[in-house]
Amino acid sequence: MDKIAIISDVHGNIPALERVLADINRRGIEQVFCLGDIVGKGPQPAQAIDLIRELCVACVVGNWEVGILDPNRHDQECWHVQRIGPERMRYLRGLGYHQEFWLSGRRVRLFHASSRGVFHRVRLDASDAERMEMFRNPLGRATMFEADADIIGYGDIHTSYVAHFASKVLFNAGSVGNPLDMTLASYVILEGNYQSSTPASFSLQTVRVPYDIEEAIQIAIKAEMPNLTEYVQELRTGRYRGMQA
Repeated sequence: MDKIAIISDVHGNIPALERVLADINRRGIEQVFCLGDIVGKGPQPAQAIDLIRELCVACVVGNWEVGILDPNRHDQECWHVQRIGPERMRYLRGLGYHQEFWLSGRRVRLFHASSRGVFHRVRLDASDAERMEMFRNPLGRATMFEADADIIGYGDIHTSYVAHFASKVLFNAGSVGNPLDMTLASYVILEGNYQSSTPASFSLQTVRVPYDIEEAIQIAIKAEMPNLTEYVQELRTGRYRGMQA
């Protein structure tokens, strides 16, 4: 059986990303997908982009990438743009909205936030109807997907969970660089027959990885990044402090 790692919301936190990638490598996983928000919030966006480009099969666009690419971006986003540079900005412009593949006869679809778009947030307290909508072709965008999905994976809310609806699976990969459920980096492992439409067994595992939080904080302090106080509190507590997710 094949193993696939799903990571999300790196947010320029290189100590966390390196530990997660080391854990993935230790498990012998070669297929890695990223669900966006490589940049933003954290102090090392350029290094994060470089690692994702080198080691991931594909990456989808997140809300932070969309914000940074907007000519009317905010001051905080401008700080990150200055560190990314024009060549990496071109890479961000080329990111697609979703990735899709077969796994043991099930259609897996990955995106950053929801089937509606990168700014439509599906939180833990979302209704069953809203969660079920994640599996369907979004209203007004019927040509985007060929069919409803069987397994949906997303990021955005920085909180890892797995839910089951009508023989379907919805999972959130949590956050590598800015987890807001506990102070451990998060990712997901899917196991099954990759790119096979023939029904077979499959599994899903959530993984939590410790990393040196104080090292990440010191990097942010030296970089004199914006919203530093909120960022430090979020890393140390695993709780939302009002920064853009």
